[in-house]
Amino acid sequence: MIPVQRHLFDIPEDVAYLNCAYMGPLMKSVAAAAEEGARRKAQPWTIKPADFFETPERVRGLVAQLMNATADHIAIVPSASYGLAVAAKNLPVKAGEEIVLAADQFPSNRHIWAKIAAETGARLVLADGEDLTEAFVSCINERTSIVAAAACRWTDGRKIDLLEVSKACRQNNAALVLDLTQSLGAQPFSVSGIDPDFVIAATYKWLLGPYSCGVLYVADRHFDGEPLEEGWMNRAGAENFANLVDYSDTYRAGARRFDMGEVANFAALPAVASALAQINDWSVDNLYSTLSQRNLYLVERAKGLGLVPVSEIERAGHFLTLGLQDSAPADLVQRLASDNVYVSQRGRSLRITPHVWTTPSDEDRLFKALERHI
Repeated sequence: MIPVQRHLFDIPEDVAYLNCAYMGPLMKSVAAAAEEGARRKAQPWTIKPADFFETPERVRGLVAQLMNATADHIAIVPSASYGLAVAAKNLPVKAGEEIVLAADQFPSNRHIWAKIAAETGARLVLADGEDLTEAFVSCINERTSIVAAAACRWTDGRKIDLLEVSKACRQNNAALVLDLTQSLGAQPFSVSGIDPDFVIAATYKWLLGPYSCGVLYVADRHFDGEPLEEGWMNRAGAENFANLVDYSDTYRAGARRFDMGEVANFAALPAVASALAQINDWSVDNLYSTLSQRNLYLVERAKGLGLVPVSEIERAGHFLTLGLQDSAPADLVQRLASDNVYVSQRGRSLRITPHVWTTPSDEDRLFKALERHI
């Protein structure tokens, strides 16, 4: 178990922030890295050509460590929707084929596939049920072109066994695209065995990084794919500023061709690197075990209030969702916030997502507030 790390975060003692699935707070060290980067930009003569490449390469290596991949497989993008657009651009779909995704999937991971389906004459197929793994596998067949999935559903934390989904994809020659924004950094993941085509994650949730940043894993078989942008930094020889007008028709190695423009963001990217380094230092295995144990304790307290959680068999351990009765006030989240308790509601589920900053006092504050308002 990782001990409480409240001292690393700028969270007042009277605030119970149990909402990492909404937005992870920046650690003090991460905010300091962003501030230092912004100060460097205030004095641009201190920024050397090598600085454009060193931090992106560090981020690639840190992300690869989280995924059991290599730095060559990692592109740096501004958002999950950008990474999903890259995937959609490089995966062919024909009329009559099917794209499988979860019912109630996050909008960014639905809109792009709905657009592709409308443009090509393909059909969206929604996987739903108490067992999302079984639901996905039952939807995958010889007509399936793409499966767009996650390790857990963002609304209720219901988990999906990606090894089983991947097996069904391979048996039917379907591509697998994963949005791990709600799990990467908190739930163990390895591309080995699963062999996805693309993996996307925004950094502002469980990766504890800044907004408007994301990472993209690209399988080797797509290294010759088409990027969304034709920037100067994703071309071979970009490190040589004096010769940039010797235009290169060759992209940089691996997934780097898919990098967003201005990838060397001097404020955001050092912050991403700082957050990833700390997560790797804790280790995702340790984080998942710690958060899972904490949530099991919260489950028992919730049952005492008559709240029904999604069971630990069906949900990812770092997520806790409690089913709300019809009698629960419509403005419950706002009422809890007035008591300095911060959670989310998605549908009829109260989504509670603590992290290593959470203290026993936070937990007490949560349940005292729930007793008052439901």
